[in-house]
Amino acid sequence: MPGAFSRPENERAGTHLLVMLHGYGTGEERMESLFATLPAGVTAAAPRGSLDVGGDVGWYLLDPGLRTDQGQVITAASGVLAWLDGVLATGPFASVSLFGFSQGMAMATMLLRLRPGRFRCVIGIGGFVPEVDLLAVTEPLPTRTPYLWQRGTGDRVIHPGALRYTQEWLEENTALTRREFDGVRHVITPAMMIETDLFLREHVLDAG
Repeated sequence: MPGAFSRPENERAGTHLLVMLHGYGTGEERMESLFATLPAGVTAAAPRGSLDVGGDVGWYLLDPGLRTDQGQVITAASGVLAWLDGVLATGPFASVSLFGFSQGMAMATMLLRLRPGRFRCVIGIGGFVPEVDLLAVTEPLPTRTPYLWQRGTGDRVIHPGALRYTQEWLEENTALTRREFDGVRHVITPAMMIETDLFLREHVLDAG
């Protein structure tokens, strides 16, 4: 699985790994553009989705209602975990955390669901939690991982039903911090990255 990294392999040992997952119809370049906003001590890794979306990429097929094939979601997340295992073999890293935008937030949450307790924290922006009955039978998760959920009140991409489920799932399964930004649409803003920086400092860098 191709991807982008914020530092070369020989400079990663001892840093905190942040896996950054792009949205549907973009690519790892969108996450790469955010690398400079992250605090020192963090190594960012942005894998590239394998689903072709008209020249760009996504993680799994998505319809406007955000309905998904559960098998596709689990397969996509399992592929990212396999890629992550290879990255971790190049470490050692001090910790591993997740960041996702839009469908990337769905993927980040899936990684957390498949490996609960493995990640220091999760940051999701403008996304949702997919409904996966196959995993719901083993939930709530045994560990409440710190989770920062950010969205704009002007974001109309994620429909109200998905937002309600996302709110309920995050409250029941994570140590949730929620931030809303008035009038902001389906984008990542500088203010959101400031919140991301503060969250990483509190839950990753200051935690050791």
